[in-house]
Amino acid sequence: MSRFTTVLAVAAIAVAFWYIFNWLQPSKPPQLDPNAWWGPIELKGREDISIRPFEIKFEKKVIDDLKYRLKNHRPFAPPLEGVTFEYGFNTAALEPWLKYWAEEYKFADREKFFNQFPHFKTSIKGLDIHFIRVKPQVSAGVQTLPLLLLHGWPGSVREFYEAIPLLTSQNSGYDFAFEVIVPSLPGYGFSDAAVRPGLSLPYVADIFRILMKRLGHDKFYIQGGDWGAAIASAMVTLFPEDVLGHHSNSAVTQHPHALLRTLLGALIPSLIVEDHLAERMYPLSKHLAYLLEEFGYFHLQATKPDTVGVSLTDSPSGLLAYILEKFAVWTRKEHKFKSDGGLGFRFSKEKLIDNLMVYWITNSITSSMRFYSENMSNKFREMNLEAFTSPVPTWALQARDELVYQPPAVLRAKYLNLLNVTVLDDGGHFLALELPEVFAEDVFKAVHAFKQWRSTHSKTDH
Repeated sequence: MSRFTTVLAVAAIAVAFWYIFNWLQPSKPPQLDPNAWWGPIELKGREDISIRPFEIKFEKKVIDDLKYRLKNHRPFAPPLEGVTFEYGFNTAALEPWLKYWAEEYKFADREKFFNQFPHFKTSIKGLDIHFIRVKPQVSAGVQTLPLLLLHGWPGSVREFYEAIPLLTSQNSGYDFAFEVIVPSLPGYGFSDAAVRPGLSLPYVADIFRILMKRLGHDKFYIQGGDWGAAIASAMVTLFPEDVLGHHSNSAVTQHPHALLRTLLGALIPSLIVEDHLAERMYPLSKHLAYLLEEFGYFHLQATKPDTVGVSLTDSPSGLLAYILEKFAVWTRKEHKFKSDGGLGFRFSKEKLIDNLMVYWITNSITSSMRFYSENMSNKFREMNLEAFTSPVPTWALQARDELVYQPPAVLRAKYLNLLNVTVLDDGGHFLALELPEVFAEDVFKAVHAFKQWRSTHSKTDH
């Protein structure tokens, strides 16, 4: 009887909180400063908004310096006895990676690889924004749909290279293909970094909305993972009329109702999540412990990105260890207990070094990490974006080893029209790079569902 009484009490408290949260929820999302300017102030009023072709170049001077640093690093501290990746990147596994990068990585060939797709730049809010734009070559009667693809940290546009040809080709069973636009986030890779504080998620969302409109797409589809997922979420919250459909492989919400439902599920999981998926989020203590263990980097980058950035900017060995450790344990949790981090499980050395090259040749690791600080700032938190819902049709792709799992019952607190989720028993955080065929097929499925949904909910669809 005492257990039953406890459950009733918890349920009563939950209902009370539910109504309180409903009462406290503001009615309209915040308005962004229309005059926000992130570039040098002397350029204001003289912005070049043309679309300019761009080519990625691996300059000889930069490559020679890189090779010297890789070959002349100080001795690394040996790992502790019996330790694999529990303390971070196992230094006993580091030397082969550095040798490969310095002596075997084919810089000229990889430069050509990067430039296989058309690259462009355009200035938005004072920043030169880099993007890839690939239009499909399809037969008559096949519709071309605009799709914005957004990466995160420590990824880059390189994550989508295997998926782009799949998305820009007609897929069997569908009467459409995608025109794909893949920008580098501001401060990441080939896009300029802000010169002053404040460039947080909503303002990046606004930059990419402007980009799509400048390319002739007043309405478009969006896909994101990691920070890209957070930017996409900001877009469907602030600019829902511009987004035709929202696909995410890192769908997470901190809406107050989502938190309440998560806590309720800790007591009675079956109310929130299917039995066979409950272990992905419960017991909460286990998953919170995992986040505390793996998210130390987040706290560092949210508080001291410039300090961390000094060592990563100066040492390619440090950059490699810092970033590839994430590709190891975020792809499979169990890779922490492999002496090589399991990095060869799905990724070639070439692919992973490609991604490192984006950060190294642009000297952008520090500015990329500052994005964490901007999104943990008081100014950003006061916007309270997570308190607002979005009506945009949404679809979640959930890999087995994604960092955080939330079931539909939780996600619907934020995404009112969550049409479906694809739950995988495979895959990790960098899904487009790891499983491009699975990733692309799910985007096609989602957009097909978005089109059907809009055909029954709206008289016009673009």
